Amino acid sequence: MTPVTVRAATVDDAVAIARVRVESWRATYRGMIPQAYLDGMTVEASATLWGKILATADARTHTFVAEDAEGVFGFSSGLVLAEPKQGFGSELAAVYLKPTYQRNGIGTRLVAAVAAALAKHGATDMITWVIAGNTAARRFYDALDAELVVEQPFEWDGMDLEEAGYGWRDIAPLAAMSRVASH
Repeated sequence: MTPVTVRAATVDDAVAIARVRVESWRATYRGMIPQAYLDGMTVEASATLWGKILATADARTHTFVAEDAEGVFGFSSGLVLAEPKQGFGSELAAVYLKPTYQRNGIGTRLVAAVAAALAKHGATDMITWVIAGNTAARRFYDALDAELVVEQPFEWDGMDLEEAGYGWRDIAPLAAMSRVASH
Protein backbone atom coordinates (compact mmCIF):
# COMPACT_ATOMS: atom_id res chain seq x y z
CA MET A 1 0.00 0.00 0.00
CA THR A 2 1.33 3.43 -0.94
CA PRO A 3 1.62 6.11 1.75
CA VAL A 4 -1.68 7.73 2.67
CA THR A 5 -2.08 11.37 3.65
CA VAL A 6 -5.07 12.76 5.54
CA ARG A 7 -5.31 16.54 5.13
CA ALA A 8 -7.80 19.38 5.33
CA ALA A 9 -9.93 19.57 2.19
CA THR A 10 -9.95 22.62 -0.06
CA VAL A 11 -12.48 23.84 -2.62
CA ASP A 12 -10.27 22.22 -5.26
CA ASP A 13 -11.16 18.82 -3.75
CA ALA A 14 -14.91 19.14 -4.46
CA VAL A 15 -14.92 16.96 -7.59
CA ALA A 16 -12.73 14.28 -5.99
CA ILE A 17 -14.97 14.23 -2.90
CA ALA A 18 -18.03 13.95 -5.17
CA ARG A 19 -16.50 10.97 -7.01
CA VAL A 20 -15.83 9.20 -3.71
CA ARG A 21 -19.34 9.96 -2.46
CA VAL A 22 -21.11 8.67 -5.56
CA GLU A 23 -18.95 5.53 -5.86
CA SER A 24 -19.25 4.78 -2.15
CA TRP A 25 -23.02 5.32 -2.04
CA ARG A 26 -23.58 3.08 -5.06
CA ALA A 27 -21.57 0.26 -3.50
CA THR A 28 -22.64 0.69 0.13
CA TYR A 29 -26.34 1.47 -0.15
CA ARG A 30 -27.30 -1.04 -2.84
CA GLY A 31 -30.40 -2.79 -1.54
CA MET A 32 -30.95 -0.15 1.18
CA ILE A 33 -31.80 2.80 -1.07
CA PRO A 34 -33.76 2.42 -4.32
CA GLN A 35 -31.45 1.60 -7.23
CA ALA A 36 -33.02 4.35 -9.35
CA TYR A 37 -31.88 6.92 -6.79
CA LEU A 38 -28.32 5.54 -6.75
CA ASP A 39 -28.22 5.39 -10.56
CA GLY A 40 -29.42 9.00 -10.70
CA MET A 41 -26.60 10.33 -8.53
CA THR A 42 -24.10 12.39 -10.51
CA VAL A 43 -20.61 13.55 -9.72
CA GLU A 44 -21.50 16.96 -11.14
CA ALA A 45 -24.42 17.55 -8.74
CA SER A 46 -22.42 16.26 -5.79
CA ALA A 47 -19.41 18.40 -6.77
CA THR A 48 -21.62 21.49 -6.84
CA LEU A 49 -22.87 20.67 -3.34
CA TRP A 50 -19.37 20.00 -1.99
CA GLY A 51 -17.99 23.09 -3.68
CA LYS A 52 -20.53 25.18 -1.78
CA ILE A 53 -19.84 23.37 1.50
CA LEU A 54 -16.09 23.87 1.18
CA ALA A 55 -16.35 27.47 -0.02
CA THR A 56 -18.60 28.53 2.86
CA ALA A 57 -17.00 26.47 5.63
CA ASP A 58 -16.29 28.38 8.80
CA ALA A 59 -14.46 27.50 12.00
CA ARG A 60 -17.34 25.20 12.99
CA THR A 61 -17.10 22.97 9.88
CA HIS A 62 -14.20 20.66 9.04
CA THR A 63 -13.69 18.42 6.02
CA PHE A 64 -10.72 16.14 5.39
CA VAL A 65 -9.57 14.00 2.48
CA ALA A 66 -7.47 10.85 2.36
CA GLU A 67 -5.20 10.56 -0.63
CA ASP A 68 -2.36 8.50 -1.99
CA ALA A 69 -0.34 8.65 -5.21
CA GLU A 70 -3.55 7.86 -7.16
CA GLY A 71 -5.41 10.84 -5.66
CA VAL A 72 -8.28 11.36 -3.22
CA PHE A 73 -10.08 8.16 -2.25
CA GLY A 74 -11.86 9.10 0.97
CA PHE A 75 -13.22 11.99 2.97
CA SER A 76 -14.82 12.95 6.24
CA SER A 77 -16.69 16.01 7.39
CA GLY A 78 -18.02 17.26 10.69
CA LEU A 79 -19.33 20.34 12.40
CA VAL A 80 -20.08 21.95 15.72
CA LEU A 81 -23.88 22.01 15.86
CA ALA A 82 -25.87 25.20 16.35
CA GLU A 83 -28.37 23.13 18.39
CA PRO A 84 -27.51 19.82 20.07
CA LYS A 85 -28.85 16.57 18.59
CA GLN A 86 -29.72 13.84 21.07
CA GLY A 87 -27.62 15.77 23.63
CA PHE A 88 -24.50 15.93 21.43
CA GLY A 89 -22.92 19.25 20.46
CA SER A 90 -21.05 18.18 17.34
CA GLU A 91 -21.63 15.81 14.45
CA LEU A 92 -19.63 13.58 12.18
CA ALA A 93 -21.65 14.35 9.05
CA ALA A 94 -19.83 12.09 6.59
CA VAL A 95 -17.09 9.54 6.28
CA TYR A 96 -16.76 7.70 2.97
CA LEU A 97 -14.06 5.68 1.27
CA LYS A 98 -13.93 4.09 -2.14
CA PRO A 99 -14.72 0.40 -1.50
CA THR A 100 -11.22 -0.86 -2.36
CA TYR A 101 -9.76 1.31 0.42
CA GLN A 102 -12.09 0.20 3.19
CA ARG A 103 -10.97 -1.87 6.17
CA ASN A 104 -7.41 -0.50 6.20
CA GLY A 105 -7.66 1.88 9.17
CA ILE A 106 -8.11 4.94 6.96
CA GLY A 107 -11.73 5.48 7.99
CA THR A 108 -10.55 5.61 11.59
CA ARG A 109 -7.96 8.25 10.64
CA LEU A 110 -10.65 10.31 8.90
CA VAL A 111 -12.98 10.13 11.91
CA ALA A 112 -10.09 11.01 14.22
CA ALA A 113 -9.23 14.04 12.07
CA VAL A 114 -12.78 15.38 12.43
CA ALA A 115 -12.80 14.68 16.17
CA ALA A 116 -9.48 16.50 16.65
CA ALA A 117 -10.62 19.53 14.64
CA LEU A 118 -13.93 19.71 16.50
CA ALA A 119 -12.16 19.36 19.86
CA LYS A 120 -9.95 22.33 18.98
CA HIS A 121 -13.16 24.34 18.66
CA GLY A 122 -14.51 23.27 22.03
CA ALA A 123 -16.47 20.15 21.14
CA THR A 124 -16.33 17.39 23.72
CA ASP A 125 -18.77 14.90 22.19
CA MET A 126 -19.97 13.87 18.74
CA ILE A 127 -22.86 12.05 17.10
CA THR A 128 -23.11 10.42 13.69
CA TRP A 129 -25.90 8.81 11.71
CA VAL A 130 -26.02 5.64 9.67
CA ILE A 131 -28.76 3.92 7.72
CA ALA A 132 -29.85 1.21 10.15
CA GLY A 133 -29.36 -1.57 7.59
CA ASN A 134 -25.71 -0.63 7.01
CA THR A 135 -24.20 -3.34 9.19
CA ALA A 136 -20.62 -2.65 8.06
CA ALA A 137 -20.84 0.99 9.20
CA ARG A 138 -22.47 -0.07 12.45
CA ARG A 139 -19.61 -2.50 13.15
CA PHE A 140 -17.14 0.29 12.29
CA TYR A 141 -18.68 2.66 14.87
CA ASP A 142 -18.92 -0.13 17.44
CA ALA A 143 -15.20 -0.80 16.93
CA LEU A 144 -14.54 2.90 17.57
CA ASP A 145 -16.39 2.59 20.91
CA ALA A 146 -19.37 4.66 19.84
CA GLU A 147 -22.55 4.03 21.76
CA LEU A 148 -25.84 3.36 20.00
CA VAL A 149 -27.94 6.36 21.05
CA VAL A 150 -31.14 6.03 19.03
CA GLU A 151 -32.81 4.24 16.14
CA GLN A 152 -35.54 6.17 14.39
CA PRO A 153 -37.31 6.72 11.09
CA PHE A 154 -36.19 9.62 8.89
CA GLU A 155 -36.82 10.93 5.41
CA TRP A 156 -34.07 11.45 2.83
CA ASP A 157 -34.96 12.97 -0.53
CA GLY A 158 -38.50 11.63 -0.26
CA MET A 159 -37.43 8.16 0.88
CA ASP A 160 -38.62 6.80 4.22
CA LEU A 161 -35.64 5.15 5.90
CA GLU A 162 -34.51 4.00 9.34
CA GLU A 163 -31.38 5.54 10.88
CA ALA A 164 -29.21 4.74 13.85
CA GLY A 165 -27.43 7.47 15.79
CA TYR A 166 -24.06 6.58 17.31
CA GLY A 167 -22.31 8.89 19.71
CA TRP A 168 -19.12 9.46 21.62
CA ARG A 169 -19.64 11.21 24.97
CA ASP A 170 -15.91 12.00 25.04
CA ILE A 171 -14.11 12.58 21.74
CA ALA A 172 -10.68 13.06 23.33
CA PRO A 173 -9.59 9.43 22.71
CA LEU A 174 -10.63 9.69 19.03
CA ALA A 175 -8.96 13.09 18.65
CA ALA A 176 -5.74 11.69 20.09
CA MET A 177 -5.54 9.23 17.18
CA SER A 178 -5.43 12.03 14.58
CA ARG A 179 -2.51 12.36 12.18
CA VAL A 180 -3.34 15.15 9.76
CA ALA A 181 -0.83 16.56 7.32
CA SER A 182 -0.53 20.33 7.18
CA HIS A 183 -0.02 22.29 3.99
